[in-house]
Amino acid sequence: MRVLLLSAYEAVSHRYWAQSLMAQLDEVSWTLLSLPPRHFAWRIRGNPLSWMLKEHDTLSQSFDVVLATSMVDLATLAGLFPHLGRAKKVVYFHENQFAYPESSDQMPQVEAKMVNLYTALAADNVVFNSAYNRDSFIDGARAFLKKMPENLPAAKPLEALRERAQVLPVPIPESSEPCQQTAVNKTVPQRIVWNHRWEYDKNPDDFFAVLFALSDAGVAFELAVLGQRFRQAPAIFDEAEQRLAKHIVAWGPQPEEAYRELLDSAGIVVSTTWHEFQGLAIMEAAQRGALPLVPDRLCFPALYPAAYRYDGSREGLYDRLSAWLTDPAVRPERLDTTAWEWPAWREAYRQLLMSST
Repeated sequence: MRVLLLSAYEAVSHRYWAQSLMAQLDEVSWTLLSLPPRHFAWRIRGNPLSWMLKEHDTLSQSFDVVLATSMVDLATLAGLFPHLGRAKKVVYFHENQFAYPESSDQMPQVEAKMVNLYTALAADNVVFNSAYNRDSFIDGARAFLKKMPENLPAAKPLEALRERAQVLPVPIPESSEPCQQTAVNKTVPQRIVWNHRWEYDKNPDDFFAVLFALSDAGVAFELAVLGQRFRQAPAIFDEAEQRLAKHIVAWGPQPEEAYRELLDSAGIVVSTTWHEFQGLAIMEAAQRGALPLVPDRLCFPALYPAAYRYDGSREGLYDRLSAWLTDPAVRPERLDTTAWEWPAWREAYRQLLMSST
């Protein structure tokens, strides 16, 4: 089977998904085309043209399946290369543009939303990494289309799309039992890890506000702030680096080996995000032994038992973190992550590609 895998905005999680999928299904003949994750507005609208000009020979070949991320303008690409439209077309949603928080000074991402919608409608199979991603896409698209001048009756086709959509998470690598035991032995129970992008949508303000309060109250903890850092980061990171200096054991992106060692030593991994469709960073840390503490919103209620969730407020996070840091007896058990690993999902992905539409 020949599969053309298209990733129009190859963010870290998109690249991980594509590379692990190709490795897990090595019986497939893969052709990967990707574009760097920059210049978002141009990239999401211009990817068919970029590939047409750069990869015309590749796109002119015959494929059994076209597997595209939701950033790909699949409808336009199929128009430019009609034979691709006759292949089985599968679109995978790592995220959707309808659920992104927009600040008051931001222009609404109309073009990006329309690309998401056209791509879903052009596909034979639509797959989301979480039920939250699916539902926020359908509900957001419905609200968006109500703003169109024609007041189009969008409910029926969108609900049909919801019914036929699949949910297949991005699996994490299979864990190794000896490595798990090593991680447990290295764990520092009072070490808190933040391993998310340094951006506003991850809500670092709430995270650091709670840590400031814990520090002022004399609660003992260590802090490792990891994750992807960009040229411009929210100002709270500079403030936190100064105010929490006595707690910090690592600050900023780390080499891969050092990053893994810090995850192995983590006692708690925290999310305060306003935007998350699956949360690979939290899953990865939980697999290596850290207790996840996530807000009771977005994708998290479907993925994490109540013992690992707080109510989403600063007060709720403070209360739970304070308790976990000062009283080991109230901590939940280490979370079993085998349901998120590749062995649980490999056959479903194989069937997605192999089955007829």
